Amino acid sequence: MGHSSRSASSRAWLDRHLSDPYVHAAVREGYRSRAAYKLIEIDDKDRLLRRGSLVIDLGAAPGSWTQVAVKRLGIEKGAATGPRTTRVIALDILPMEPLPGAEFLLGDFREETVLEELVGLLGGRKADLILSDMAPNLSGVAVADAARSILLCELALEFALEHLSPEGALLVKCFHGSGYSQFVESAKRSFSRVVARKPAASRQESSETYLLARSLKATRASQPRP
Repeated sequence: MGHSSRSASSRAWLDRHLSDPYVHAAVREGYRSRAAYKLIEIDDKDRLLRRGSLVIDLGAAPGSWTQVAVKRLGIEKGAATGPRTTRVIALDILPMEPLPGAEFLLGDFREETVLEELVGLLGGRKADLILSDMAPNLSGVAVADAARSILLCELALEFALEHLSPEGALLVKCFHGSGYSQFVESAKRSFSRVVARKPAASRQESSETYLLARSLKATRASQPRP
């Protein structure tokens, strides 16, 4: 791609960004990115964020999904009262500005030591909701990018099978492409209900979609994994 075409592409992106109603709404309402509205729309429909829940946000930076979670769970100014402590644990390989009401762990989800530290934070408790807006650094090579994306989805699913409560939910970002249908089938083997969500804030030209899996099947919920 030549310099002029790159410049035109950059201008087109900037024009779209500046005219994007979700960008304007995020600035107006204090969210760290327009991605907040994806979770807001899904939660409005599926009622995922409930008081008393333990929520894990994988790939959280810059923190807009974490913002939505702490706001809707009522823990912006500290832990909510109730029979169970409401908690939001956010993790990312990138630093994230502190957010009142949320606990943050800096590290690579793919590394065993980071995973062990995250499990340690759970204190033996199962999560009620696992969010994953993780995406790989894109190379521009479609096949490679699809493979990296599906690997992150598989890691989130594997983590959920170990650490999600039987009636819990997993919401994971996926991209249509090689491996997507196989990942959906894998989720259906483990969860009773699996549906795709494409919120309005997810740009229509993007292959991005969100897979929502709920209620671990009895064999998964009751038997330890080998």
